[in-house]
Amino acid sequence: MQMPLHKAPRKRQVTAIIILLLSWEAGGATIKYSVLEERDSGSLVANLAKDLGLGLGELAARGARILSKGNKQHLQLEQKSGNLLLKEKLDREELCGDTDPCVLHFQVLLRNPLQFIQGELQLRDVNDHAPEFLEQEILLKIPESSHPGTAFPLKIAQDLDVGSNTVQSYTISTNAHFHLTIRNHSDGRKHPELVLDKALDREEQPELRLTLTALDGGSPPRTGTSHVHIVVLDINDNAPEFDQLRYEVQVSENSPIGSLVITVFARDLDAGTHGEISYSFFQSSNQGNQVFEINSFTGEIRLKRMLDFEEIQSYSMEIEASDGGGLSGKCTVAIEVMDVNDNAPELITSLLTSEIPENTPDTVVAIFEISDPDSGDNGKMVCYIQDHLPFVLKLTLENFYTLVTEGVLDRERQAEYNITITVTDLGTPRLKTQHNITVFVSDVNDNTPAFTQTSYTLFVQENNSPALHMGSVSATDRDAGANAQVTYSLLQPQDPSLPLDSLVSINADNGHLFALRALDFEALQAFEFLVGATDRGAPALSSQARVRVQVLDANDNAPFVLYPLQNGSAPCTELVPRAAEPGYLVSKVVAVDGDSGQNAWLSYQLLKATEPGLFSVWAHNGEVRTARLLSERDAAKHRLLLLVKDNGEPPLSASVTLHVLLVDGFSQPYLPLLPEAAAAAAQTDPLTVYLVIALASVSSLFLFSVLAFVGVRLCRRGRAGLEGGCSVPEGHFPGHLVDVSGTGTLSQSYQYKVCLTGGSGSNEFQFLNPVVPYLPPPGSIEEMEESATLRNNFVFN
Repeated sequence: MQMPLHKAPRKRQVTAIIILLLSWEAGGATIKYSVLEERDSGSLVANLAKDLGLGLGELAARGARILSKGNKQHLQLEQKSGNLLLKEKLDREELCGDTDPCVLHFQVLLRNPLQFIQGELQLRDVNDHAPEFLEQEILLKIPESSHPGTAFPLKIAQDLDVGSNTVQSYTISTNAHFHLTIRNHSDGRKHPELVLDKALDREEQPELRLTLTALDGGSPPRTGTSHVHIVVLDINDNAPEFDQLRYEVQVSENSPIGSLVITVFARDLDAGTHGEISYSFFQSSNQGNQVFEINSFTGEIRLKRMLDFEEIQSYSMEIEASDGGGLSGKCTVAIEVMDVNDNAPELITSLLTSEIPENTPDTVVAIFEISDPDSGDNGKMVCYIQDHLPFVLKLTLENFYTLVTEGVLDRERQAEYNITITVTDLGTPRLKTQHNITVFVSDVNDNTPAFTQTSYTLFVQENNSPALHMGSVSATDRDAGANAQVTYSLLQPQDPSLPLDSLVSINADNGHLFALRALDFEALQAFEFLVGATDRGAPALSSQARVRVQVLDANDNAPFVLYPLQNGSAPCTELVPRAAEPGYLVSKVVAVDGDSGQNAWLSYQLLKATEPGLFSVWAHNGEVRTARLLSERDAAKHRLLLLVKDNGEPPLSASVTLHVLLVDGFSQPYLPLLPEAAAAAAQTDPLTVYLVIALASVSSLFLFSVLAFVGVRLCRRGRAGLEGGCSVPEGHFPGHLVDVSGTGTLSQSYQYKVCLTGGSGSNEFQFLNPVVPYLPPPGSIEEMEESATLRNNFVFN
C-alpha cells in the first residue's frame, strides 16, 4: 500500500505540537481576567484573540475552545470576534462561599496545532447580601454587681459578601448604661461587645431592651438588626469554666448520623441554680449548626447529617456553658473531617472525534480530563486503555490526556473500534471509572471494483424490441460511500468494425445492458465487448469484464404456400371422381418456412369446408383426402379453406383455398356453366332433367369408367398445360426446406411447376427433374453465415 502524500506534513505537524506544548509548559504563562458577579449572560469579559496576539480568523482556524474543570462551563468564546463572554450569570457566594478571592480556573484549547493555555477568572464581590443575625433576640443575663467597664460579647451578624462588602461596624440603640465597642477577631471578623458604663440596679430596672444594628461596607450600606434583651440578675460569684479552652477532634466523613463527635465539660463552683450548667453553641456558622447538635445537659456533640470531606474539610465552633445565675464560660471546638475514598474518578471529554480516516497515522481521537475530589492516595489516579488496540494514551498536561492512533488503520479489516478508558485511584479500596468511546474508521479509496464474473454470456432472441433489457453485469467495491459507488461504461470492442454504440447501451448506475435496436440472427449471431466498472473515489479506480451476446433465432417467418398458388388468378380446382374410395388423395398442400429448427415445423388444418366431414387433411404432410364414400347427393362443387401453421412461439400461419369438383368421369372436360345457361337450366322442368341424366349415365357408364381411370393416372403424374398456357411464379422459394414426405414442405432435391388453365379453370401439378441446389463449401461459421442467403436456392422451369 502506498504511503499517503500528506504523511510527512502530518509528522511535522505533530512535532510542532509537541514543541509548542513543551515550550508552553516551560513558560507557565497564565492569562487572568476579572469580572463582577451577577453580570448578565453574554457580558464581555475580554478580547481573547487580542490578548493571545492572534488574528480574528486564527481562533476559528485553530479550532479554539474554552475548557473548564468539571461539566460546568462559565465562559463561551465568540470565534468570529475573538470576544470571551459570560455564558451565564455568576454568583460568587454560590461558587466560592467565604473564599476570597474567588478564582475560577479554565483552559484555552487550540486544536491545530494543539496548545493549552491556562486561564483564571476572578469574580469580584457585589454587595448583594445584607448582614443577618442568626437569632432575632440576644439574651444577656448581667449580675447587678457588674462593675462599669465590664464587657459583654454579643453574637455577630453573618454576611455572605466578602471584603469591604461584609460586616464593617455595629451600633447599639441609645441607652444610659451601655456603649458598644468593636473587637477584631483573629479570623478578620469584627465582634461587637457591650460595655457597661453605669452600674445596674435590679430593683430600679430589672431588664433592658436594646437594638443591635450591623452595617456592611457597601455603597449604600446594607444593615441587619437583632434585639438585645438584658436581664439584671442577682449576684453570682463564679462563672463556669471549661476544662479545655480548645478542643480538637478528627471525624471520618463516612461516620453515621448520630455518631458522638466529642463531649465538652465545664465546672461551676457555685451551688444551687448558680452552679447548674447548660451547654449551647455560642458562635457557629450555618454549616456547623446544620451538621452538628449539642446536648445542653451533657455537652455531647453529635452528627446531625452526613459529613462530606469534598465539601467542607473542617469546622470551628464556640461552645458556651451557662450557669443558673447568668454567668457563662466559653471554649472552642475544632473538628477536622478525615477523607474516605468514597468518590470514583471522573472523566470529562473535552474533544471527541468519532470518525477518523483510514491510512492516516497519529490522528487525535479524543482529549479528556480526569479528576478525583478525594485527597492523598485516594485522589491519585492511573489511566489506561485495553491492550492490542492501535491507539495510545499521552499525558499532555496535569490530568489532561490525549488519545492518538498508533500506526495506520485499515477500514476494510476493521471499520469500528470500541475503546474503554479506565481511570483507577490509588485509595483503599480502589475505585475506578470506565468510559467507552466508539471510533469509526472512514473510508479512503484504496480498493478497485471487482466484477462478480470475469466474463458474462447473454442470450437475446432476435427481432427484439429496442431498449430490451438483455441482462446485467455487477461489480462490488470493498470501500464505502462514494468510494464504493460504481459507474459502468462500455469499452471499445476488440473488433473495431463492430458498431457497438448502435447495438448496446449500459445503465451507468446499475450495470443493466440494453439492446438499442432489433437484432437479426441471420445477419449477426454473436458479438463480444468489454464493460468497465469505475468507482467514484478520488482518485478513481476501475476494472473490466468481457461480455458475449448470443443472438437466438426467433419465429419471424410465416409459412409460405407453394401449392395451390394464390396469386389472384383463377383458383386451382381438383377433379375427384364420385367413385373414389375413402382416403382418396384429392390434393397436396405444399408450403415452406424461412425459419430454422422447430420454428420451421409445419402442421396443416382444415378450417372450413362446403360440406363438413367429406374431406380431411393430414396434419403432418398436407395431403387432402376423402373422408368417406361419395354419393349422388353430395354437391358437385366444394370449397376448402386450409390453414398452414408453424411450431414457433407464437405460431405463425398462412391460409389457402382449394376448389374440388366431383365428376362422374373424365370423358368430357368440365366446363363451368355460363350465367345464361345456368338461368335456362333453372327454368327447365326438373323431371326432364333427371331423365336425360339417367339415360346419359347408363349409355356412357363403361366409357366414363375408362376415361376416369386414365384421368386419375394423368392427374397423379402432373398437370399438363391446356389452352392459354401456364403461369409460373418467378424468383426463389424461401430457404430451409425440409423433406416433403414428413412435413409437407418441399425437398431441396426437387423443383415444381404449377400450371393454371385460363379457360376451364382446371389445374395440374407436375414433378420435374431434380436440381442440385447451391451449397457453400465447408468452412468457418462466418463463411456459412455469409452464404445463408444462397442456401436452398431453387430453379424453376
